[in-house]
Amino acid sequence: MILGGVLALWMLGLFARLYQLEIFDYGELLSRAQRQQQRTVEVAAQRGTVYDRQMRPLAMSLAVDSVYAVPAEIPNREMTANLLAAVLDLDQGDLVGRFKAFRSFCWIKRKVSSEEAKRVRNLNLKGIYFQTEMKRFYPKGALAAQVLGYVGLDDKGLAGLEFGVKEIEGKPGRVLVAEDARHQSYRSSESQGRAGKNVVLTLDENIQYITEKALSEAVTQFQAAGGAAIVQDPNTGEILAMAGVPGFDPNDYAKSPPEARENRAVSWVYEPGSTFKLVTVAAALEEKLASPSEVIDCQMGSITLAGHVIHDHKPYGDLTVADVIAQSSDVGTIKLGLRLGEDRLYRYIRSFGFGARGGIELPGEERGLLKPPSAWSGISIGEISMGQEVGVTPLQLVSAYSAVANGGILIQPRIVRDIFQGNVHEPPLPARGQRVVSAQTAATLRQVFGGVVEHGTGTPAQLSGYTAGGKTGTAQEIDSSGKYSKTNYIASFLGFAPLEKPAITILVAIDSPVGAHYGTEVAAPVFRSIAEQTLACLNVPQDNPSRLLQVQLPTPSGPLRQQRSNPVGRRTTQSEMAEAATSPVEPVSYSLPAQEATRGTVILNDGPLLALPDFSGMALRVVAEKCQALGLELNLSGSGVAIQQSPAAGTKVPAGSKVWVNFER
Repeated sequence: MILGGVLALWMLGLFARLYQLEIFDYGELLSRAQRQQQRTVEVAAQRGTVYDRQMRPLAMSLAVDSVYAVPAEIPNREMTANLLAAVLDLDQGDLVGRFKAFRSFCWIKRKVSSEEAKRVRNLNLKGIYFQTEMKRFYPKGALAAQVLGYVGLDDKGLAGLEFGVKEIEGKPGRVLVAEDARHQSYRSSESQGRAGKNVVLTLDENIQYITEKALSEAVTQFQAAGGAAIVQDPNTGEILAMAGVPGFDPNDYAKSPPEARENRAVSWVYEPGSTFKLVTVAAALEEKLASPSEVIDCQMGSITLAGHVIHDHKPYGDLTVADVIAQSSDVGTIKLGLRLGEDRLYRYIRSFGFGARGGIELPGEERGLLKPPSAWSGISIGEISMGQEVGVTPLQLVSAYSAVANGGILIQPRIVRDIFQGNVHEPPLPARGQRVVSAQTAATLRQVFGGVVEHGTGTPAQLSGYTAGGKTGTAQEIDSSGKYSKTNYIASFLGFAPLEKPAITILVAIDSPVGAHYGTEVAAPVFRSIAEQTLACLNVPQDNPSRLLQVQLPTPSGPLRQQRSNPVGRRTTQSEMAEAATSPVEPVSYSLPAQEATRGTVILNDGPLLALPDFSGMALRVVAEKCQALGLELNLSGSGVAIQQSPAAGTKVPAGSKVWVNFER
């Protein structure tokens, strides 16, 4: 009986303990067991591909190997660490420390190259394994890098569209691995993730390359601190190119300084200078307070506001309103601003989109700086009228000029054209638009800005075969003392072409150029280079072919005679000159401006001739690089590989000649 009682008590205690473990402590014990016996490895989802508007990939994901270790399975940690450090360029001491800190799992090196993976496999080390991951790859290198952004080691977007467009990311997968008491893996289960969606941008790869190349050359030429350029379709708000200098390679972004990774086009806030006069003259014309032909006394370049004297860059007397803009008279513009008054001028500034974000699908967009009239001083209306005391972004400015180009409607800028996965497309909502000036006022403004290019401060922006309108700007930067710098300027040019039916709007802004600082000499030629090539790339019909049809050429024996120009820039033969002398075409007096001497249709050059290479079958980038190396000016159309060129291969032309190349996919 005693033995039976003891056994009964023992059984009762045993069942009580089992009940406690199975019922009360079950959740905690199960969690502890899972932590000891299982490990979870998160596998990043495959990010969507980013394309340009012609479906050419700009960013994609590739499968690569990552190396990891199960330290409990490594027989000799020091030796293993020594071997891995040698082939993967790692620190041996760091690897030994990881092996001691973890038992079941630790990364050795993620997303290794194929050569590194091969070397590790050849070592055949126990406890060293491979995990397939996706690595982001940018096939065009630095092209549009500040727009695209970049991703970190865990495939998370850190900047640009990679960060701003969340649909690209997808959902990560998970791998659950079960281990025994010896930390040997004996079972695994995988939870599939969801791939990210593909994104089609409004950018055009060719136009982006043209823009970046022209901007980079100008920044280098003038030893500038940097620059930004934007090409926009004024009728849709779509961004065709968005460039910034300095740039970086997103495939290896860690080697670039932070300022190179900043997208100046949306985050750079600066005083616009004379390019802001668009708002003042637009408001004055819309409110019927002025007309283009009205004469304004510019007081020989001096005006006093609230005890402060403001000077023009040149002393002007009487100028029409159109010439006030063409000659960029600050005094004349201030007088227009005074007619408007503070509240009305402020209202137009806001309606043109300044002081607010435009809503583009890019992170880091700034709203700029704009004080309400209640915070203005006595001189503010004059300063703001001519582009001071206000901070803008390049994107805001180009959108404002696009509003004039398209007939008076401010359209929300867009850079994402489509988002899709498989056959399911999710195009973004139509861009918002609001009328800021009437169509009649916009048409008048286009003619006013056409005068800037034709005979004003923007003559270096004149295009071959196309009309154009625009405005130069030269703004002093604020130095460390809070005053306007005497040496650092922002030179800019904003314009559109063709004049009557604009197909593109272009902004060029150069930060702190050296040796020259006016927008006329620094930024306007960059606009010309980008515009001529972009219009040809878009196959926009020429609206001003007279500039290409007839020019004067010297004959060997005497006076200048009229000659049909050669659109490819080759030398004119003796027979062609003789034909010109008897041509029924009536002679027209025409002389090339000085700045066109190296870019005109006919180049009078007594230097050595270059034999044109055969571009057939070459990619656009290769052709562009060869032309740059030879000092030739490339005009292109289409995309893909070269199929036709003019002049033909082998033709001898002087340096600086234009070459026409057609591309097809």
